Amino acid sequence: MSATQRTIFSTAVGTALALFAFGCGEPSDAPTPPKAAERAPAPPPAKPPAPPPAPANTQDTPSDQSALVEADAKAGEADYQIFCASCHGPGGAGDGPVAQALTPKPARHDDGAYMNPLTDDYLFKVIKLGGASVGKSPMMAPLGGSLSDQQIRNVIAFIRTLADPPYQP
Repeated sequence: MSATQRTIFSTAVGTALALFAFGCGEPSDAPTPPKAAERAPAPPPAKPPAPPPAPANTQDTPSDQSALVEADAKAGEADYQIFCASCHGPGGAGDGPVAQALTPKPARHDDGAYMNPLTDDYLFKVIKLGGASVGKSPMMAPLGGSLSDQQIRNVIAFIRTLADPPYQP
């Protein structure tokens, strides 16, 4: 592993751990979930859940839809490797070094059957406001304070390149 690769890896792991430590808590006014002994264990899912519908509220989505066309996947790849790969893996297979410790496991960005139906607005909201903003895991921290709207659009453009079968806009 080259010095550059070690630096990128260390930065990604450190960022992921920081996001995990600071961005994963529930709001203080949220009710306390029942203890494990009080909950019935959930049966394991037979297949991955269907993609969620597009968000009805577009208040937190990009206002300039034409900017999504101009997104730069190459620039998005750099931010993806820094902010996303530690959990989602460098190729989007959900196999990043932090993923082993996460429940639920990170989404597989390389799974076209799951990712392709998701709208860019939906992905924008997940990245900017975090998983909890769309009813997903709060372990997916909001990155709106770290990434600009254009950087988020670029990350979405990169994520679209990972899908198998390929994403068809």
